[in-house]
Amino acid sequence: MSAADRPVENEIRQKLIKEYNPIHVEVINESHMHNVPKNSESHFKVLVVSDVFTPLSLIEQHKHINNTLADYIGTGKIHALSIVSRTPVQWDRIQKKKELEQQQQQSNSSLVDPSPSCKGGFGK
Repeated sequence: MSAADRPVENEIRQKLIKEYNPIHVEVINESHMHNVPKNSESHFKVLVVSDVFTPLSLIEQHKHINNTLADYIGTGKIHALSIVSRTPVQWDRIQKKKELEQQQQQSNSSLVDPSPSCKGGFGK
């Protein structure tokens, strides 16, 4: 599916980029997970990582994004919006944790199953 086939998704992405100048943004069309016609653009999840959120509480961040996308939410252009917002510091912390988990998984990859955890020994 080309970008031209996803006009609402692309408009949402452009509005978020213009408003927040994010270091990371994702717009995920989750419509296929709902009882809607094929290729619908009605249910979205957005992830926005921006310095704009640094002084704001999570509720204020979500209100800000809701206001930015008000033309879509209350007008029937989209039915549902799930929001994930992060500051750059939060995002870096999440990325570092994921990298560490991946490294641990790679170092634990073996053809032999790991031994079970110790139950305390000596009949405990």
